Amino acid sequence: MVCCQLRIRSYSELCDYVNETICLHNHLKKDAFRMTKRLLRRSGRPCGIFYCIHGPRMVKLTAIWEAEKNQILFYGPTGEKVQQTKILDSIQDDLSLGF
Repeated sequence: MVCCQLRIRSYSELCDYVNETICLHNHLKKDAFRMTKRLLRRSGRPCGIFYCIHGPRMVKLTAIWEAEKNQILFYGPTGEKVQQTKILDSIQDDLSLGF
């Protein structure tokens, strides 16, 4: 599993990074496949974002940004964790923006 650190300051940068990283790991052309995202909640409060790229042959490639730990976990097509990225900055946007 790949581990890295990165500076990201907004949710749009986060979304772009997730899209690029999933595509890179799976040899896909960026923006060639639809990406959905869902706000995750714990006890009614936002706690992260679930990302899913709907790839070829109905493959789903996913990542989860955990707000509390400020990290992104990337998963391969069979559910194995393939990368963990620690975000060094706090994201300044409101978590519920765009949902």
